[in-house]
Amino acid sequence: MTKVDNWKKNAPDHLFGCCIAALREGNEAPELFTRSWTGRVSPLFWRVPIFVWAVCIITWSVVCFWGPREMFLLYMTHWGLIMILFESLFGILVCVKKIPGDLPGLPWYVRTYWVLYNITIPLAFLITLFYWAVLRAPGRNSNYAPNPILDVMLHGANSGLMLIELVLSRLPSRLLHVMQPLYFSGVYLLFTLAHFFAEGHDPWGNPFIYPVIDWSKPLETLIVLTLTALFFALMHILAVGIATARDFVVRKYTENKNGVYNDAFEP
Repeated sequence: MTKVDNWKKNAPDHLFGCCIAALREGNEAPELFTRSWTGRVSPLFWRVPIFVWAVCIITWSVVCFWGPREMFLLYMTHWGLIMILFESLFGILVCVKKIPGDLPGLPWYVRTYWVLYNITIPLAFLITLFYWAVLRAPGRNSNYAPNPILDVMLHGANSGLMLIELVLSRLPSRLLHVMQPLYFSGVYLLFTLAHFFAEGHDPWGNPFIYPVIDWSKPLETLIVLTLTALFFALMHILAVGIATARDFVVRKYTENKNGVYNDAFEP
């Protein structure tokens, strides 16, 4: 049976798995999560610095926050920062904890790390794109950048570090995992909606978190959210494409001809 025929046969199962954002039990070898693409350098060499960076930037962001501390988690930027913290933390845990080879599937911490990886990388790309293209577009005044260096750390370095994680790791990236980042964005959407109905406001007294997500203008807000969801899905597809290109280059131009090729269409 060809791969196309196999996909047609299993299409209902794939669709259901995609909709519930499932990771297929035992679909991948555990060692893929603990190795770099070279197989010679431990991922700890970049995951530990990323974790330290996240701790430092979170601390700096809280200290320099432009409003009351309890409003720190209003912003998707800070959600993304915390996701980087947890993604790198679980990445370190996966590397230092011995993974049993006799388990029928992946251990819970490996599965957690894979989900965090699937969400955090496209989220970082989206935050960078959304911030510089929408909130800091030419002609717009922005209240979100009290410190220019911190501004770049939050909305530029975040994507750079996640690109390093994506390019140097051997983690598989699957198109069918697209609902994981989208469901995460749905949680933030519900958060902004609850914030609006609770008559919340931003640090400057506005009845919204971001001016482009103002639920007092529901039609405009839904359009923005729909476009944002599409771009989020595109960021996931971009991450899958980079992972596929990474493994293609590793197999074609290095001595490691037996490496596992990132098959984006695997469930």
